[in-house]
Amino acid sequence: MKTLILFYSTYGHVYKLAEAVAEGAREVEGNKVVIKRVPETLSKEILDKTGATEAQKAFEHIPVAKPQELEQYDAIIIGTPTRYGNVCGQIQAFLDGTGALWAASKLVGKVGGAFVSTATQHGGQETTLRALHTELLHLGMVIVGLPYAWQGQMGFHEVTGGTPYGASTVAGGQGERQPSANELEGARYQGRFAAEIASKLAS
Repeated sequence: MKTLILFYSTYGHVYKLAEAVAEGAREVEGNKVVIKRVPETLSKEILDKTGATEAQKAFEHIPVAKPQELEQYDAIIIGTPTRYGNVCGQIQAFLDGTGALWAASKLVGKVGGAFVSTATQHGGQETTLRALHTELLHLGMVIVGLPYAWQGQMGFHEVTGGTPYGASTVAGGQGERQPSANELEGARYQGRFAAEIASKLAS
């Protein structure tokens, strides 16, 4: 069995969640976990001006995925920052390249999931996750979120991400907040849970 953790990250918050999702997925016996990023669509000039160039050096070693390789995996969990309550352009551009897979039903029955980062607590985490779910459903995938069996999303004593639609983090307006221990644990739970479901479907 193979699981792909696919992400785009501007400043590293989604990358840190991706690593945690992968940790959880690796706990499932016999599961080969691969982490890849989608191609960048912004110019170097824009990345330099926004400070993303330096931040992205932390994960520049992660290989870049191609849409056609998605059919190789049993589970695909996608991480994105939110852009105005929706999926970022880099992830959308990548998914726009899956038309041939859609036409041939190559992803039907595979497990799909999503995780996200927003600047604020109410910055569109759930709308972004559900928008991504819609695209995965069009590809025929079986959606796996972050069930309330993970109690970390039930608390209210600290600022935390975590929704039934998928793991999440709150980055802060300047990206100054890093994923908390609770948020990373939610990501690990989702990765493990998605891999477990994929394993059952594959058997």
